[in-house]
Formats: sequence, structure tokens, C-alpha cells
Amino acid sequence: MAFYRQILEGLHSWKKNELHKPLIIRGARQVGKTTIIKDFGQTFDTFIMLNLERPQDRRLFESELPPSQLLQRICLEKHIRQQGKTLLFLDEIQNSPAAVAMLRYFYEDLPELYVIGAGSLLEIMMDVHKISFPVGRVEYLYLYPMTFSEFLLAMKEEEALALLNETPVPEWALSTLYQLFREYTMVGGMPEAVANYIKRRSILDCQPVYRNLYISYTDDVAKYANNSQQEQILRLYIEAAPLESGKRITFEKFGGTNYKSRESAEALRILERAMLIYLRYPVAATALPLQPSLKHKPRLQFLDIGLINYKADIQSVYLTEITLDAMYNGMLAEQIVGQELLAANCYELKKPLFWVREAAGSNAEVDFLMSYQGNPLPIEVKAGKTGTLRSLHSFIHLSGASYAVRFYGGPISVETVKITTGETYRLINLPWFLAAKVSQYVAFLEN
Repeated sequence: MAFYRQILEGLHSWKKNELHKPLIIRGARQVGKTTIIKDFGQTFDTFIMLNLERPQDRRLFESELPPSQLLQRICLEKHIRQQGKTLLFLDEIQNSPAAVAMLRYFYEDLPELYVIGAGSLLEIMMDVHKISFPVGRVEYLYLYPMTFSEFLLAMKEEEALALLNETPVPEWALSTLYQLFREYTMVGGMPEAVANYIKRRSILDCQPVYRNLYISYTDDVAKYANNSQQEQILRLYIEAAPLESGKRITFEKFGGTNYKSRESAEALRILERAMLIYLRYPVAATALPLQPSLKHKPRLQFLDIGLINYKADIQSVYLTEITLDAMYNGMLAEQIVGQELLAANCYELKKPLFWVREAAGSNAEVDFLMSYQGNPLPIEVKAGKTGTLRSLHSFIHLSGASYAVRFYGGPISVETVKITTGETYRLINLPWFLAAKVSQYVAFLEN
């Protein structure tokens, strides 16, 4: 089942650009890369797809033909008559160093040809085979699990989506949007899981999808582990990582294992290149530029909240009255906000930052930190009274920030808060489901 994905806007902009470069789509396995490109390919006069896992497709690039002759040979062997605008899609491109090298010559010698490359283990296999894309000759787009907006569209909740896109969302619509967001948070954004859920709106129909995804992730390990010990570590960490999401981690003995820091760090960075996890390092400063500090412990964010729910066996909790910020010690609310913030930008991999102050007797930590119009914008994900936001108040005192955002399970509001040190700031309270729209709401509510 093909769903509308926001990355299509980036793809259509790329298509309109006469000076387009070959495009690489990056993303984890099973987030929908192949499906979306095949769907996009139907907007061209000629669409050619090669799967470079297949030896017969790979051999085409080993002939060392010039680009124009190579394209002719591809059309001949695939029985395709080329006409008009042509898109050549190279799926699993990481399996062919020759195809990666050819991207440069497609760009230089056949600028009228549109070329897209993608692969399920692209980041890792490029590193294993020491392959690099030609600098300055390609561009990139990123695809993540489905966002809340994409989920609404897939569920045919067009009216709810229209209300979500109003600024501000009407107060009378909040209850319905919260309910739909809870469904989305339960299911997650993996396209196959969403497709199964749509059929009967039963989370039980998603169980085989989550199970098979974990099996495929662990099976992949054998393809890129350096040795048997690393393969064992990676398998353990794929199981452990979902349960560590939202936590600040140490590499030493990660996930309750006995592995040392160096072994763990190497394994976790491999999983990050597979885009199964993101290691979010904190910012220690309170002014721009927001520079992550690699000396501090990172916070782990997993690929998708639906996979976390499955691994933690907490899907049934969504069928109770427990609020999202109370589930799993608040980790789920932070995970889904981070997931929405990450997926809001398909043009670069911009991991959400957070802020820490680590000093004797005065530790503080703010969940997210972003820049907004030349100023740092702190973001908390929690309920409770403003007096309980001690870390946020610490950041306000040290930075002099005028605005802060809190994502929670309440209505849209703005309040002026005075902290114990005398400073005041404006706290913008937003529902969790508006995470991807934080900048436009700050712009709207600060006036």
C-alpha cells in the first residue's frame, strides 16, 4: 500500500530543478524508500528501476561503458523505450561501487537524466566496502518513519489533518486530535504496521510486522559485523536499544551487558549508521551556536515508537486511561516528540539536541534545545505546574532566553512565568501532536 509521504515535496522540487544532481535517499530499512520512489517514478515519461542486489543488474555497471551507451544498454536489456523525462532508480546501490562511481559521470555527461539511488543498509555497507559518493556531484533526502500528519492522511482522517494544519488548532478539535495522536503513538510510523492497522484498527494485526522487522534487523547484522563477537554484541544491542530509548547512556556495560566502552561505542555507532538509533549529544552552553559536547553522555533515541511499544510489551497500556506522559516514566512522550522533530526536515539529518548543566549540587537538564531566529529555544516534554520546571528555569536564568516551549497533554496557551531569581519568560504550552510545528507556533504566539 502506497501512502503519501512529505518527502514527495522534496522529490518534486528536485525534479523541477534543471540543474538537478543525482539524488540519494537515506533512511533505515523498511521506512518506505523503495515504495515512495516507485510511486514518484510514475510522474516521469520513462521510469527505469534496477535492483543492484541482483547480479544481472550489477553487471551492467561493470562494463565500463560511457554513460550514454550504458543507458542505451539498460533500456535494451530491460525492453524499455526511452522517451521524455527519464528517471533511473538504482535500488540497493551500496552493492555496486561501480554504480556509485558512475553517478558522477551521469551528472557530468547526461545532465538531462534523473538518477536516484537508495539502499536498506546504505550507510553501513558504504563504510564496509570503503565506498564514497562523489563530492559535490550528488544531493540527499532523508526518509523517516511516518509522521503524525502522514498517519492521519493514511487513516483517511482528512478533516482532522486540515484542523491540525490550522494555526492555532481550534480548541474544540483538541480532544479528537489527542485521541488520534494516541493511536499514532501506539502504532508508530513503520509503513507496513500502519497498513495493517488501517484494515481493522487492531494493534494485534501489527504484531507480525514488528516481529519480522526485528528479525530482519538482527539478520542484517551478519552482513556488516566485523567478526563473530561484534555480531553477538550487535544482536544484543538491537534487543536492548528500544528499552534504553529516552535515557542518557554510558557505553560501558550498555543495556546491562558486560561489554567495555570501546566495544559498545563501536557497536552503537554501527546501529546509528543503520539509522536504527540516534545518539543525541547535549549542548553545555546557553548561547548560539548550539554545539554538541561529545564529552557528555548522549541520550539514545530509537527509530520508531511502535517498535519500542512492541519490544517493551506495553501496547495494551494505550487501551487504558493512563496518560502518555505517565507511560514508561515519561519516556514515550519524549520519544514521540523527538521522532516528530527529527522527521520534520527531510533535507538533512539534524538530530534533536538537549541541554545539560553538570556541576556539583546543581545538575540540570532540558529535554530539547533548538535555535529560533538567532536565539536558543528550550523545550520541555512534561506535565505539571510551572514551578516544577526547575531545569528549564535554570536555563532561563543562565541564558536570558525570553521564550520556552512545553509539550504536554493540555490546551494551547501562553503564560508569563517568574522564576525565583527574578527573571520572567513566556512559556508556550503546546499539545504533543504539534511538535513538528513548533517554530510556526512560536512565531504565532510570541506576538
